[in-house]
Amino acid sequence: MKKSSCKGVVGNACKEEIDWEVRPGGMLVQKRNAGEAASSPMIKIKVSHGSYHHYITIPAQSTIGDLKRVLAHETGLEPKEQRLLFRGKEKENEECLHMVGVKEMSKVILLEDPASKEKKLEEMKKDQGILKAYEAIAKVKAEVDKLSEKVGTLERAVHGGNKVADKEFVVLTELLMVQLLKLDAIEADGEAKVQRRIEVCRIHSFVDTLDNLKARNSNPFNNSTNAVSVTTKWVAFESGVVSLSTPIALQSSTKITQDWELFD
Repeated sequence: MKKSSCKGVVGNACKEEIDWEVRPGGMLVQKRNAGEAASSPMIKIKVSHGSYHHYITIPAQSTIGDLKRVLAHETGLEPKEQRLLFRGKEKENEECLHMVGVKEMSKVILLEDPASKEKKLEEMKKDQGILKAYEAIAKVKAEVDKLSEKVGTLERAVHGGNKVADKEFVVLTELLMVQLLKLDAIEADGEAKVQRRIEVCRIHSFVDTLDNLKARNSNPFNNSTNAVSVTTKWVAFESGVVSLSTPIALQSSTKITQDWELFD
């Protein structure tokens, strides 16, 4: 920084060079070195923050910005989230404490920046909403887990060749759809939204399984594992088409006998 010389009162007997620095905001002040800062007198300031009071010991030539950085450790508020008032007026970061009149046991008011406070409230509401969504999804998941056990029971019964009443499939499908409606009513964001989508896919999978089991239960021969494949080979003759191998004929309910009766 540019240096200027300071002339003494008595002739030219003493000349002293002064270093200058520009503080944030454009204010030009005399530069302080580490030695001067260490030798600066310390003052104790009472800072009121709502119902809390903080007693801060700080060099008298510190700035408002310096005080905010100290208060950040005490209050958890970042410097940009703080507003400091002294004698009813808000002070800027680049202002020096001793220049604005702050001295031993002066009282400074700390307020949280309204915009920052509103942002924190929004974040808290969002976090509470996500937590609420997680809890609601967890309840639905627990119910779906119970229903999945019933789906497994029906699946084992059908694959085992046991006949199951169609009502069992219908009721279980309806119960799964109820849980699907509950998921649809949950407002979720972020990871909670992903968890909700996973449960929706699970329910769709179980419903599809029930539809397939119901179809197999109604027509046990219409499946690739237990179906009896009946094929017929055909050959062409001049008189038409006849079967070389035909399916086994089912037993007729009509009883054929060879008992004869004579009439006149």
